[in-house]
Amino acid sequence: MFQSLVALCRGSISLLLYGINTVLLVPPLMVVAMFKWLVPLAGWRTLCDRMLNGIAALWISINNWNIRHIHRVRWDISGMENLSPDQWYMVLANHQSWVDILVLQAIFHKRIPFLKFFLKKELIWVPFLGLAWWALDFPFMKRYSREFLEKHPQLKGHDLEITKKACQKFKSIPVSVTNFVEGTRFQKMKHEKQGSPYRHLLKPKAGGLAFALSAMGDHIHRIIDVTIAYPHGAKSLWEFASGKIGEIRVRVRSFPIDEAFRGDYLNDPNFRERLQQRLNALWEEKDRLLQTMMKQIPYESK
Repeated sequence: MFQSLVALCRGSISLLLYGINTVLLVPPLMVVAMFKWLVPLAGWRTLCDRMLNGIAALWISINNWNIRHIHRVRWDISGMENLSPDQWYMVLANHQSWVDILVLQAIFHKRIPFLKFFLKKELIWVPFLGLAWWALDFPFMKRYSREFLEKHPQLKGHDLEITKKACQKFKSIPVSVTNFVEGTRFQKMKHEKQGSPYRHLLKPKAGGLAFALSAMGDHIHRIIDVTIAYPHGAKSLWEFASGKIGEIRVRVRSFPIDEAFRGDYLNDPNFRERLQQRLNALWEEKDRLLQTMMKQIPYESK
């Protein structure tokens, strides 16, 4: 009973701090975004982008303070060497929970450029955060099901074109373009429905990655591959805030982008197959790594 009450208090205080932080910093974000939109000069917009990223970095710093002092998380992280805030990166990660985003922001803060995520179009309506994501030029994606595209073939490739257009905005200052290539959070039902060959992962989708790399051209030279494991099981944001995760394990590796990742995804079937094979091989390695990470004896929170 006492532990439940402590968890309730911890979670409530933590979420309140997240909320206050967001409510206070979204208005200055919107003001800078408005001035960026009103003055269509490249130099001015680059300056505004730096100011927007600075406000977002402050938001992450405050959230990280919250995580360090209120949450009960033990971190087990490796592979963070040789990263730079002055380079452009493509960040690939497995996706299990909304907590993944806070994890990525926490471990990479000030180590690499500000993370930009691909978001479902519907998320623009999330109070405060939707406006913040829009102001920060996060790419909002409209994904179509196979059944829908069969009825509306004229929209085939439309979501990928949106990806390409969105990523062109990221060329002026260093950025980390983050892609959850599974397309959605891992759930057992989804895993069984798609017949995934992996134990801990959904099938990766190559299209969005290919178009993002194509749009960025030679600006992005390296991929950061991130594997996130929750030994006690993936939890909700509330469970994370109330200290019920216990331990988070993260393995990071960085490697250069070779020719297997560059090509015409829509019109070159050989490249399309080659990229999918490369991504599948990467996911096989990640699945084996996750199996090893999950087998290790979990840290027990006290």
